[in-house]
Amino acid sequence: MRDLLEGIEVDGRAPRLLFVHAHPDDETLATGVAIAHHAARGDEVHVLTCTLGEEGEVIPAHLAHLEGAPGDPLAEHRRAELRGAMEVLGVTHHLLGATGPGGAPAYRDSGMAGSAAAGHPRAWAAADLDEAASAVGAVLDAVHPDVVVTYDATGGYGHPDHVRTHEATCRAVARRGGTTPVYAVLTPRSWAVEDRAWLAAHVPPDRGFVVPGEGDPFASSVVPDAVVTHAVVAPSVVAVQHRALYAHETQVVVGDGWYALSNHVVSRLAGREGFARLDVATGRPVTEGAT
Repeated sequence: MRDLLEGIEVDGRAPRLLFVHAHPDDETLATGVAIAHHAARGDEVHVLTCTLGEEGEVIPAHLAHLEGAPGDPLAEHRRAELRGAMEVLGVTHHLLGATGPGGAPAYRDSGMAGSAAAGHPRAWAAADLDEAASAVGAVLDAVHPDVVVTYDATGGYGHPDHVRTHEATCRAVARRGGTTPVYAVLTPRSWAVEDRAWLAAHVPPDRGFVVPGEGDPFASSVVPDAVVTHAVVAPSVVAVQHRALYAHETQVVVGDGWYALSNHVVSRLAGREGFARLDVATGRPVTEGAT
């Protein structure tokens, strides 16, 4: 598979990458390997977060009072978690629509599909797409990335905020001529099968975590191997990814080579991430017809 920066030519500066994500922790969960790898190489890495994850489910008991509390105290707590993760990863961070380091974001977490939070006036998933694209476009204009990375059209697993992030990013790039390559995070099916076997062999069976079984469905971002054309394979940065995930204490439990969210389902931290370039006009991988 090819490198994300293959064919990118820059003149007298480091290559510049922009990772666009919906909530704090998404950047490290979905693209932590690529972010850490490119930052360690000396590339200029930027992360754009579209909301502060106000609807997140809090895992630690000592922080449970933050979940769903009036005034969204979880937002500021997750902002601090995000700041810690960005320091570990060594990248530049942007919060969509915020003015200044402590400014409020323009949009709010919409919650999972069907959540009442989708009716909030600032809900990201319900944002006018042209306005959302303009907000993302303002960051594109400020950063001038050589490569943009975000979700596929399903948002990786169907979360409405992830889908809106994908849509707004594709439209923002398309408005600028569509010449900047946009890549979606995708997992080759063979990797997903290997990861489940690894998890079954390595996750302690007595801690209450759930290892997906052979018959369980894969996330929508798991695709035929031929669709995935680019990859970052860098096991050496998994330790950095681990430390960044520890910063997201409210959302993630980190084990030895794996993590779990509030649903207790485990996923592997395998030191590899796959990608495919998107056609920004359609939002679909240019290799989608591959088998």
